Amino acid sequence: MSGRLHDLVATELAEPVDPRVAAMAAALAASYPGAARAVLFYGSCLRERELDGLMLDFYLIVSDYRAAYRSNWLAIANTLIPPNVFPFRHDGLIAKYAVLSEADFHRLNGWETLSVSVWARFAQPSRLVWAADENARARAIDAVARAAPTLLAAAAPTQPAHQDPLDMWRAAFALTYGAELRAERGEKGGSVVDAEPERYLRFAGPAMAAVPSTGTSDHDLATRGWGLRRLQGKVLTLVRLAKATTTFAGGVDYLAWKINRHAGTEIVVRPWQRRWPILGALTLLPRLWMRGAVR
Repeated sequence: MSGRLHDLVATELAEPVDPRVAAMAAALAASYPGAARAVLFYGSCLRERELDGLMLDFYLIVSDYRAAYRSNWLAIANTLIPPNVFPFRHDGLIAKYAVLSEADFHRLNGWETLSVSVWARFAQPSRLVWAADENARARAIDAVARAAPTLLAAAAPTQPAHQDPLDMWRAAFALTYGAELRAERGEKGGSVVDAEPERYLRFAGPAMAAVPSTGTSDHDLATRGWGLRRLQGKVLTLVRLAKATTTFAGGVDYLAWKINRHAGTEIVVRPWQRRWPILGALTLLPRLWMRGAVR
């Protein structure tokens, strides 16, 4: 791992956040006594610096799933199909948080996994807003520092040589957005970069220098790899959504809200879909896909 990239990641993760975010993260960690190791804040609320009326995004990193849950089935679900996702409220703010073990957080930020879900998010800015101790802080930094090189290693072989750094990032994020079932418009990958271009210029060289040698440089092979990621990602999104309806109160309503916000639709959830959330979510998605609300 490039020392320069590690230092950039550590500095970025330590940047201050709104005190309400820090308080919410501490309250979240306190709800997992003995298991919580770190809490990371990321996503649109961080980029846009807006909190009120929006849903904040956190990752809760735990020592292991057995320690985190009283329920065996939640531990098993988190092990088999990570992460588990739950709602959280604190002091007038609402959030959703994903739970990963330290081992899974490290693995899912790296080249070992085909899924883009974690490394695509942590190649973007995030903040380490709570840590149990210095060892937990160090492990979180090490894991996040793997994300950007993984993203660029996967995307670079599909792109022209000597590409402008910002175009390289835009193209890479466009690939990741296409590899999941997303409500956001096609230009979202570019807007993520354009929200903070100086940051991506600063990270480009160190991230490329840290690209793992285990990846492929063959254009056709890399392109086929992204085809597999798109197939896996969309299937995983459906499976995780079905699982989330059992852990996330109001999950179908949240799905509709998110799609309406990002895709400009006016989806209305019917009472029976709230009563039978898994079936409701699965019947909602095909119609949204056909209408272009999700991709």
